[in-house]
Amino acid sequence: MKFCPWYPLEDAGRHTPVGEGILQVRLAAGLLDYPRGKSAMVWYQHATQLRAAALALAAAHTGQALVCRHLIEFADATDLAAFHAKVTSEFVRRFGTAPRLQNAEPAR
Repeated sequence: MKFCPWYPLEDAGRHTPVGEGILQVRLAAGLLDYPRGKSAMVWYQHATQLRAAALALAAAHTGQALVCRHLIEFADATDLAAFHAKVTSEFVRRFGTAPRLQNAEPAR
């Protein structure tokens, strides 16, 4: 599996494909404090209409310095919902909670 390069979330309409996919969102700079460490990652999303989901995220987080990327290479048989669940559970196991997007501000 391979993700595309990071791009500003505000540019999601130009980059994110139509159809099912996986989106990752992180802070453009800085890290957030999580219970078991720090991470720039703030969101993982699986959507059947990825561009629409990315545009909704961008609209809801206007003015926040966020970047995103989407999955570009994966086997046809890949269960994207299961992949999303896996990366989310791995994040929870490592950092002690799910990634948090709401009002994401880097630790100071």
